[in-house]
Amino acid sequence: MKQALVVGATGFGGLGLIEILTRHPHIAIKQLVARRDAGRPISEVFPHLKGVCDLMVDPAEEMKTDGIDIAFLSTPDRVGMSLAGTLIDQGIAVIDFSGDFRFRSEEEYAAYARNRGLDEHHTSPHLLKEAVYGLPEKNADSIRRARLVGNPGCFAICMILGILPAVSEGICATDTIICVGTTGVSGAGKNSGEANLYPQRHENVNTYREGTHQHTVEVENILSQAAGRSLKVLFVPQIVPLNRGILIVSYLDIVSGMDTPKVLELYRRFYSASPFVMIVDRSPGTAEVRGSNRCLVRPLVDARTGKCIVVSVIDNLMKGQAGNAVQNANIILSFPETAGLEHTPFYP
Repeated sequence: MKQALVVGATGFGGLGLIEILTRHPHIAIKQLVARRDAGRPISEVFPHLKGVCDLMVDPAEEMKTDGIDIAFLSTPDRVGMSLAGTLIDQGIAVIDFSGDFRFRSEEEYAAYARNRGLDEHHTSPHLLKEAVYGLPEKNADSIRRARLVGNPGCFAICMILGILPAVSEGICATDTIICVGTTGVSGAGKNSGEANLYPQRHENVNTYREGTHQHTVEVENILSQAAGRSLKVLFVPQIVPLNRGILIVSYLDIVSGMDTPKVLELYRRFYSASPFVMIVDRSPGTAEVRGSNRCLVRPLVDARTGKCIVVSVIDNLMKGQAGNAVQNANIILSFPETAGLEHTPFYP
């Protein structure tokens, strides 16, 4: 068994990792670390884990790295850039959940940080050169050799998986792709702020960070790489009173001669070796992926306007976070990509 360190164990990302790793056939949790709730068993913080995982949550000062094979940093922005180097120097592979290592240069990180209202200075710029963007459906070969993986943002994963075949196969005929995204409240994290308290969120839908959402930077990077030309994404996110789930609707022009059957065939061929991406021919909903590492994608061509519409859905806490991170870990550690992740969605 490989041994894992989970830093940031008491947030939603850390919880997702614990739920997956306690049933993983090849990876065991050796230590849980967090600033909040340190000194308590994790099953006291999350009572549903009683008898499943009763490990104590240790403070950051007591983090131990002996015997650790892989470290998951489910931590806020700018924490990973101070921890990753030390772990890597000890031969420990690192998967970081924040935006610290999703980018290839300091300039790209600075653009992300501006959208987040963060300090634009990256304190470990040398690590950006070797960090791999953790999208297995595109970068599996690089992930396999990586010491440091930047786990993508949840909105970014859903957008990229929906659009990637179109830009990679050259059927996208526009330089600007419009995406409208809907997400549940858990995307804001365990401490989601006053705007997401029940009285404010219930029976309420609103947009936010229109055109300036931080995940836009990584989406444009990956899609432009795949297309071999510069692409822009106009992204309008909105939040709805839902616990978990993301639905993205993307709009793009496509080359002439493409209709829905041809686009479906192209998408199915593109993802034929991707175990968690399923191409469907009807409208998918978030309930169909809840609790799973799946992404459902429905591409279609509107004959009247000639536009291509792509609907993609994920569970933001699974394929959008912890599930994708474990998928990356499986690749790094040479396990089957699906290990620990084969459970079906829970419904209703």
